[in-house]
Amino acid sequence: MKIKQNYLKGKSIFIISLLVIGITILTVYLTGINYNRSLTSNLYFSLGIIATALFLFMTYGLYKGIGLIDDFPKFRNFKTGDLTGSTSPTMDIPSVEIGDGIAGLILSILLWIGMSILFVVLLIVLEAVFWFSLFIILAMLYWIFFRALKFVFSKSKDTKGDIGISAVYSLTYTLIYISWIFGIVYLTEIM
Repeated sequence: MKIKQNYLKGKSIFIISLLVIGITILTVYLTGINYNRSLTSNLYFSLGIIATALFLFMTYGLYKGIGLIDDFPKFRNFKTGDLTGSTSPTMDIPSVEIGDGIAGLILSILLWIGMSILFVVLLIVLEAVFWFSLFIILAMLYWIFFRALKFVFSKSKDTKGDIGISAVYSLTYTLIYISWIFGIVYLTEIM
């Protein structure tokens, strides 16, 4: 008889992860009100909370035999080379008074055109950087919250019903997934 496996959707994992991050931020803030902790202490505290939540979630998932289903949207409509998309910036340029006469008028027009071009270029560059950064962050979150957990939960058929082996797998993967962040925080602290 084949054992029925329970499945979680990738979007559910992502929402749970965002909730854990939100609760971590709130916990660090509320517990830090009465204490004067340094930034690195807060980072260690936050990473400890996230590592604990990740360990408990993976242990429970491995013990229950949970699998993951990839239901994230595909990035098929992403067009390379289209930095601005269909947006066009609208600006309200204030009036600049340089002086009286034709020289002041010409200088004002040239200044207005130059500043308009500079603002358009800066807005296009900032928008491109923002969307590119957002795309990279979402891709990293996708890998962390789904691909890594999918790899972990691929072992759930072997660990279903065995809390000891589930905890060992969870501890190993928690150390792998969180220890490099602890290392980065430590290196920034000693530098």
